[in-house]
Amino acid sequence: MSIKLHWFLPTTGDARSLVGGGHSVPQGVGRPADGLGTANVFREADIDYLANIARTADSLGYEGVLTPTGTWCEDAWLVTSALIRETRNLKFLVAFRPGVTSPTLSAQMAAAFQRISDGRLLLNVVTGGEPVEQARFGDHLSKAERYARTDEFLSVVKGAWTEGPFDFDGDHYQIEGAQIRGTIDPVPDIYFGGSSAPAGPVAAKHADVYLTWGEPLDQVEEKLDWIRGLAKEQGRTPRFGLRIHTLSRDTSERAWQEAQWLLDGLDPATIEKAQEALAASESTGQQRMRSLHGGRTSFADAHDLEIAPNLWSGVGLVRGGAGTALVGSHQEVADRLEEYHRIGIDEFILSGYPHVEEAYWFAEGVKPILRAKGILGDTAGDVQPGRRLASA
Repeated sequence: MSIKLHWFLPTTGDARSLVGGGHSVPQGVGRPADGLGTANVFREADIDYLANIARTADSLGYEGVLTPTGTWCEDAWLVTSALIRETRNLKFLVAFRPGVTSPTLSAQMAAAFQRISDGRLLLNVVTGGEPVEQARFGDHLSKAERYARTDEFLSVVKGAWTEGPFDFDGDHYQIEGAQIRGTIDPVPDIYFGGSSAPAGPVAAKHADVYLTWGEPLDQVEEKLDWIRGLAKEQGRTPRFGLRIHTLSRDTSERAWQEAQWLLDGLDPATIEKAQEALAASESTGQQRMRSLHGGRTSFADAHDLEIAPNLWSGVGLVRGGAGTALVGSHQEVADRLEEYHRIGIDEFILSGYPHVEEAYWFAEGVKPILRAKGILGDTAGDVQPGRRLASA
């Protein structure tokens, strides 16, 4: 099976550094200093800049873009709806939280999105692992209860899509006659991640694509085997995706110099504050990310954070969620992606700082190698010689 490559929309802002570049935590923990004589300025997540990223990803042949959810970023549904007319083929992987809206309304929103986008919607279900964040939405359920609610939520959504009018009587939802206007075509794929015991059965039951973050190969393979076993019990065979950053250059030395620059730009106090916030997370996946750098907050050499060949945990020092990057030459990054593919990963959701420039670096440098390996079937978005983005 050929792999699919997705990109990312940083709807909390972007930058050349890790702090202030989309998804940094906690809110208000630093951002690049604006000023004369530096190119490292914060890029606001306004619609023009996000449209620039979306058009870039579309023209370079990425399958879709993940758009995150949370109070630290712009609303994923509204932003991606505004970008439909800015793109032609790009799909929108919209992250959303069950429980924040009703399942029937969510089913209707997805159906409307499919109609106006000509079928370019994908859905990333985020159950939520941050108690403070959940409380902002009035959600005070325990972790196990949230996953149980997600199970019911997705059952209603799918029922409204395919069996409406659909009735449901559960612990969290009592629904009568859920339905959508007309039909939904195609039915959006459900992308679902979760590393905890309550997450596994829900993922196995509902996920078309099970997502995990970039860990060493053996850890990823163990998790995939876990989900395969649970899904087999339900007669299902999900696909698998990996969410990871990339930093590839023409030589390995150049890439690691860039990683060192990113590391040198981090204030230890910022790292400590971010790690303190991340330690409060109930997300098992988040704690797995934190464990990769051993709880340390001070590093002098970027290579000290290399936890497997070309797998760098430096991003997770200040960023919640995906905290690792593949760092190296284009060939090395392509080789590592191929290794993940061999253990079952068929989709990769990638990103890099800043997101326009890094989309070009990857498309120019890594995609041709993946295609030569025979694991990237498309030819869309090939960048011709001489078209390198000047600022990259």
